[in-house]
Amino acid sequence: MNNIVFVGLDVHKATIAVAVAEGGRGGEVRELGNFINRPDHIGELVARLAKGGRSLSFCYEAGPCGYGLYRQLTGLGHECLVVAPSLIPMKAGDRIKTDRRDALMLAKLHWAGELTAVWIPDDGHEAMRDLIRARSTAVRVLGKARQHLQGFLLRHGRVYAGKKGWTLAYRRWLTTVRFDHAAQQLVLQDYIHAVADAEARVERLSRQIEDLAQNWSQAPVVAALQAMRGVAFIVAVTLVAEVGDFTRFPNPRQLMAYLGLVPSERSSGSTVRRAGITKAGNALARRALIEGAWTYRMQPRVSRKLHDRIEALPQTVRDIAWKAQVRLCARYRRLAAAGKPKVVVTTAIAREMLGFV
Repeated sequence: MNNIVFVGLDVHKATIAVAVAEGGRGGEVRELGNFINRPDHIGELVARLAKGGRSLSFCYEAGPCGYGLYRQLTGLGHECLVVAPSLIPMKAGDRIKTDRRDALMLAKLHWAGELTAVWIPDDGHEAMRDLIRARSTAVRVLGKARQHLQGFLLRHGRVYAGKKGWTLAYRRWLTTVRFDHAAQQLVLQDYIHAVADAEARVERLSRQIEDLAQNWSQAPVVAALQAMRGVAFIVAVTLVAEVGDFTRFPNPRQLMAYLGLVPSERSSGSTVRRAGITKAGNALARRALIEGAWTYRMQPRVSRKLHDRIEALPQTVRDIAWKAQVRLCARYRRLAAAGKPKVVVTTAIAREMLGFV
């Protein structure tokens, strides 16, 4: 360890604050200053720090700047950790935060081995994840567009008499809505066009995901996960893209905690306080799982759609999926009969689904 220089980087769009820690216990920790966040300037900094054949170990917080810096540093032959910001030890009484102090703190904690690294996807995996997240954004935009239209109609007393919105009958009803003022009729039509455009965007991105997923390295995993009830293509590809390498979790409990599906707890001495789930980690994967967990409220069965998904899968995978379905359907009924709220039951089912995943 005495021959390694630990470098803390506080990375921003335009600049990087740099600090180093070297030597044994009580060794020097110093600030090097701010540098321009460009590949050529970073290359010069690395060459300067590596003079004399010193080994360098970099670290910086995961954030909006992505993994480009990580790939450049590892490409130069040096170790680099991308650190989970939520798992960085913080002093309770520390009320001052600057780039300089952040870089010094990262260098010290990296030297002490107190930082937790995040999993880094390869280029292909990151590209697929970006596409899947783009679809998720499009779905949220679609939901907002529909809310805007329905809110506008409600303000003016136009209420659909049917039971369910956005069916064919609802869309036909929209064509019959009339306003006396031309401006309001234009607003209505603009909201309708916004919904149609958002729906087309979601459909377009969904088709692109299906086309590209066939040649993805994780395609066999996506196919295997679809053997489970409630895990169709979009849920499966979202889960694989967000979790990445499932084998990095030694046991299912760690995967459950990673997705924030375990109960939070604040206990001290004889006092035990447990509350709702932590909601830590990846919200997109957690939401996809909970949506899939709703299907276990029904009796266990292999529907036509599920049969088509599992037909080409190995028997071992199909056996695990059927075992999961029988167990989780019974657990859903048992928890519901005990008087648990539906959202609590569904969350518990989603957590146990990860064990079978």
